[in-house]
Amino acid sequence: MILSVSRRTDIPAYYSEWFMNRIREGYVCVKNPMNIHQVSRISLSPEYVDCIVFWTKNAVPMLGHLDELSAYPYYFQYTVTGYGRDVEPHVPDKKKVILPSFMELSDRIGAERVIWRYDPILFTKKYTPEYHLRAFEQIAETLRGYTEKCVISFVDVYAKNAKNMASLEKYDMTDEKLGEFSGKLAEIAGRNKMTIASCAEKIDLQKYGIVHNSCIDRELIERIIDMPLKVKKDKTQREECGCVESIDLGSYNTCPHGCVYCYANYSQESVKNSCRKYSVTSPVLCGEIEPEDKVTDRKVKSLADGQLTFRLET
Repeated sequence: MILSVSRRTDIPAYYSEWFMNRIREGYVCVKNPMNIHQVSRISLSPEYVDCIVFWTKNAVPMLGHLDELSAYPYYFQYTVTGYGRDVEPHVPDKKKVILPSFMELSDRIGAERVIWRYDPILFTKKYTPEYHLRAFEQIAETLRGYTEKCVISFVDVYAKNAKNMASLEKYDMTDEKLGEFSGKLAEIAGRNKMTIASCAEKIDLQKYGIVHNSCIDRELIERIIDMPLKVKKDKTQREECGCVESIDLGSYNTCPHGCVYCYANYSQESVKNSCRKYSVTSPVLCGEIEPEDKVTDRKVKSLADGQLTFRLET
């Protein structure tokens, strides 16, 4: 199985101690977002975990745990943007904290396994295309040699982030203008020895040198583990998403970064309420197993081609 840690919240930044406790104990419990009393108990045995995909805006808290993860293949999706605290209010200083930690992470695990995400891109009076191009180039030049790939996307408005997005007075560009802008990003990435790809975008940017991306990336995982995988496209994601199937260990309404474009939080109050329930020893992130919960052992297996192991955890 492939673990996504996590699309729903920033586990490396805020919950690394909880995650490492789950690794040590060998299992984790995940509540169904649509029915919180349905709980899956998932084995974290290296026998079944083909790869862990970490998503973060701040990997600093994970740096001290990398040696303990040596039994697991993994890589990082590391978001570094040019936004200020008006958009990403609780992300640490990019120049002093985030970029140095990105480079340290790359030095320790290799540039192939640290993917730079410059996303989501939104346009406002402040964050104009010209602003983004300058910010992108500065970051790309800093990260040259520390990553092999950059992923971009353009912001989507959902019910959960619509109010915050409205306060920014964002504006849209035509597909033609987006294409021209994206082509300039591709040129900058190329000059800095990076490939560039788009995440779950309907617009076709291939003629500008940008291919559709798979964030849960079968090809990358196969290179990391040096073995083919038997895995299908993730049908729970958007049609434009190229990711393969994975199991997400996160919970919604638990990310304190407070980014205005975030789709994973209902409100900052809901995040505060969830964080009050955080315990590093609980099998569940920001919660506990309640008496009314139904805990079911999830069937887990390695997806590596040729592996025959299969077990129902008890």
